[in-house]
Amino acid sequence: MRGDTETRSTAGDPGPLPPPASAAGTPSPLPTSPLPPPPGIRYAGIGDEAAPDLAGQVRAHRLLGWSAVELRDIDGTALADLDDAAFDRVAQTLDEARLDVVCVDSRIANWARPVTGDFALDRGELERLAPRCAALGTRHIRVMSYPNDPAAPLDEPEWARRTLDRMTRLARQAEDAGLVLLHENCAGWAGADAARALRLLAEVDSPALRLVFDTGNGVAYGYEAYDLLTELVAWVDHVQVKDARAEAGEAVYTLPGEGGCRVADCLRLLLDHGYTGTWSIEPHRTVRPHEGRTDAGRDGVAEFVRYGRALEALAAGLTGEATP
Repeated sequence: MRGDTETRSTAGDPGPLPPPASAAGTPSPLPTSPLPPPPGIRYAGIGDEAAPDLAGQVRAHRLLGWSAVELRDIDGTALADLDDAAFDRVAQTLDEARLDVVCVDSRIANWARPVTGDFALDRGELERLAPRCAALGTRHIRVMSYPNDPAAPLDEPEWARRTLDRMTRLARQAEDAGLVLLHENCAGWAGADAARALRLLAEVDSPALRLVFDTGNGVAYGYEAYDLLTELVAWVDHVQVKDARAEAGEAVYTLPGEGGCRVADCLRLLLDHGYTGTWSIEPHRTVRPHEGRTDAGRDGVAEFVRYGRALEALAAGLTGEATP
């Protein structure tokens, strides 16, 4: 795959798709053709949020006119679990589509792997992903920091000790492979607490551990994302764009800028601190893989494109670009 310095692809038809109705039943007016990102920023999206199959994921990005993708699952299978022939087909398809991979979203230390679980699962997944990331041309792997054991919770000091030990060992493994683990503000010991995230970075003390910041996770995990970002912005290497509001104790996911996550403020803060890199959409509008939810009544590709256009319009407002 090509490096991140390549110019944006114009492959495919980036023209308009009929927008699905919003939760309120009325579509918001959105640009119908691509808008350039702010200087130093590249747009991408988590592919399986558009479609389970790779063809659908590629089509969504071509319709947007974007040249980068973030990979998680292909037909419901994690990238690390694909057999070699299936992975080779993925790499070839992306290369032919001129789509760069900016990050691979792993299951390492995630919501399904408590700190008392089998550490060999994480070590093995990282080992399998190392050559695959090299083949895809990315160094970035999204990780989390181990939830506590739900059946027999550890006290906080022991939870912290085990997490820090495991994350240190994973970071050393990543260093040896030339990879960078990006810790997400999601499930896990350091997911929702800036002091813990800073302690994680300090005690692991490795160039192979940095942060991915998700603008929309605060609603589901009970914190204010913008407040967290103000303390962590200097360590953010990758951004996932999501928005939501709380209704009856649940997160209801919206277009970026229409929820309560202060997405525009988060993106402006990143720009003000000199952030350059990828803003990658994770709509959660038609699918939420970690919850096993899929909205069969919505066209995932169309909603993904609509979401991407909403991000472009939001970003244009930050830089003073006019929307068509």
